[in-house]
Amino acid sequence: MEAKDYLKDIQDIKQMMTKSSQFLSLSGLSGILAGIYALIGAFMANAILPNYNRLGNELSREPLSLSEQEITFQLIAIAVIVIILSIITGLLLSSSKAKKQGEQLWNVSSKRLLFNFGLPLIAGGIFALLLLQKEYYGLIAPVTLLFYGLGCVNASKNTVRDVYYLGITLIFLGLLATYFIGYGLLFWALGFGVCHILYGSVMYFKYDRN
Repeated sequence: MEAKDYLKDIQDIKQMMTKSSQFLSLSGLSGILAGIYALIGAFMANAILPNYNRLGNELSREPLSLSEQEITFQLIAIAVIVIILSIITGLLLSSSKAKKQGEQLWNVSSKRLLFNFGLPLIAGGIFALLLLQKEYYGLIAPVTLLFYGLGCVNASKNTVRDVYYLGITLIFLGLLATYFIGYGLLFWALGFGVCHILYGSVMYFKYDRN
């Protein structure tokens, strides 16, 4: 009996250490919705981007006309809206999940997760803006996929392991998008849309439903 009690105590201690070092309130449903937002955004971008192949050529050094400037502004607006909706959805659903688990959304593990995830994202966002300024349009989609994937890999040690595999998948898609310049919108939709829905569904059925 004493041996069983010791094993149970060890398991309890291990669970407590895991909870203190990992943010386990990440909502799989928020990943699904973020993927849906991204697909809607990609559909809207495709509708307003009739000359995508020409705009997607990072070697083009021609100055933007007024119409192309408007298209660029609309694309940025769509991306910002998708990001804001995804963040708000993630916060609301993760907060709800944390309350059900009797935990706080803002704690040491969530702060570490935010830092490890946010650092590559901020660097990637600045890099993407610099590419936009220099008119290297074809590299913007690959860069956002790569840095987002790196952020997922970097943050995976502070949350569920599935985030690591999502990051690896996005990095792979980012490299493919770099090779197939001109198809960035397609890879963007696959990465931020389809992959988020798939991995969000896996996380929902593995963690949220229980």
